[in-house]
Amino acid sequence: MSLVPIIDTVACSGHAECEAIAPQVFRVDDAAVVVIGSGPPHLVLAAAEACPTVAITVVDDATGEQVYP
Repeated sequence: MSLVPIIDTVACSGHAECEAIAPQVFRVDDAAVVVIGSGPPHLVLAAAEACPTVAITVVDDATGEQVYP
């Protein structure tokens, strides 16, 4: 399964918990802009779950189904 993170740029406050958990997937710059890469599904999901503002939605790439939240 391939999971795709989608960032709500309005909700993102730049806490960078996502980057701390999955630095190969997320990079947060000074303006709370999140750059998305690819990585293991368990890290994408863990990073989304750690986001204090719930700014990360995770979608199954194959089915388009929303996996989180």
